[in-house]
Amino acid sequence: MDRRQFLKTSTAAFSAAGAASAPWRRAFAQAGPIKIGLLAPLTGVVASGGKEMVEGVQFYLDSVKNEIAGRKVELVIEDDASNPDTALQKARRLVEQGNCHMLIGDLLANTGLAVANYVKGTGTPYFIPIIAADDLTQRQRIRNVIRVAGYSASAFTHPFGDWALKQGYRKIATISQDYTFGHEQCGGLAQVFTEGGGQIVQQFWHPLNTADFSPYLGQLADLKVDAIFAMETGADATRLIQQYASFGLKGKIPLLAAMNGTDQSVIRTLGEECDGIIAAAHFAEGSDNPVTQKFTREYEAKYGKIPSLYGFSMYSGIMWVAEALEKMGGKVEDRELLIDTVLKTELTGSPLGKTVRLDGYGNPIYDVQIRKVVKRADGKYWNVPVTSYPNVSQFWTYDPETYMKQPPYSRAFQGIKKT
Repeated sequence: MDRRQFLKTSTAAFSAAGAASAPWRRAFAQAGPIKIGLLAPLTGVVASGGKEMVEGVQFYLDSVKNEIAGRKVELVIEDDASNPDTALQKARRLVEQGNCHMLIGDLLANTGLAVANYVKGTGTPYFIPIIAADDLTQRQRIRNVIRVAGYSASAFTHPFGDWALKQGYRKIATISQDYTFGHEQCGGLAQVFTEGGGQIVQQFWHPLNTADFSPYLGQLADLKVDAIFAMETGADATRLIQQYASFGLKGKIPLLAAMNGTDQSVIRTLGEECDGIIAAAHFAEGSDNPVTQKFTREYEAKYGKIPSLYGFSMYSGIMWVAEALEKMGGKVEDRELLIDTVLKTELTGSPLGKTVRLDGYGNPIYDVQIRKVVKRADGKYWNVPVTSYPNVSQFWTYDPETYMKQPPYSRAFQGIKKT
């Protein structure tokens, strides 16, 4: 056998051996860890919520001993600093340098939109249990951006507007942080409220991290309204609720809040000034549902505090992804299969005590709780349901196609029906 024949024969034999071992090599590759990139604001105005996002994910992973579908899970955490540019930079690092199979997290809408636009080009599965920008599951849907255990911003304020009308309120003023999440939550309430015959007397917008609300509160005090709706997150929510009470408005004008305004990350630092505030959300930590009670009790035992929306949402979100991965045998490398499976998966183990499914646009359908802040026997405050709206769609009672023909909610468009 000459040298060329030897090389040809040896190469063929090597290739055949390699082909025969390919399934083994693929199995070996899949035996590595599932790498999950978690983005959360660990610094900045909503840092308290960001830290609880991390806790929620870790709480679930601890419960499954950091293993999903027979594979170890490696969680890589990055601080998005509540900044879109930073969020984009960190997302790129997790995907391109960290080789994460998926991303999950972000809190503020502007950071989530920055990451969503990035993964639109990479195809990386991006799960958003908290990012609530309406259009991510409406007019600008991105298939690999999935709102597992999340919500669109206006989904809960639509029924809240209806509830306000049923209380006999006819004139409301709003105050909100001036960014997408605020515009959309206010818009959801304003559209339903005004279509039902109510009037939005005036709307106030302020920048994130406002220290002094007295200029706004002074103007609100002079308005003749039945209630005030406040859309605040993080430290802004704490300051507004404190200053609302010290300004003498508590007990005079009912304060309605966006769900994040009475979240545990806010009210656990407050006293009587938060008592009685009404908000709408899918999760109420003070619910008498046995499954919710068990989750709340175990979370509080582990972390020494009542779970927030942020902790609950991230816990449920990673659980949703885990349930999908179990169904597909942990083949996280197959992005398309992962995306398809997540979209078809119904979350059965949710702390809500009820199976949750996605609508045709990738947004969950929930029972919306109208919640009231009340004091527990131990002196801590939490949210207790006072009434419920079952099976609420992000489109409320509107036809989806007709609804999406109107502009997205913004400062310029609040869905207000002119009388």
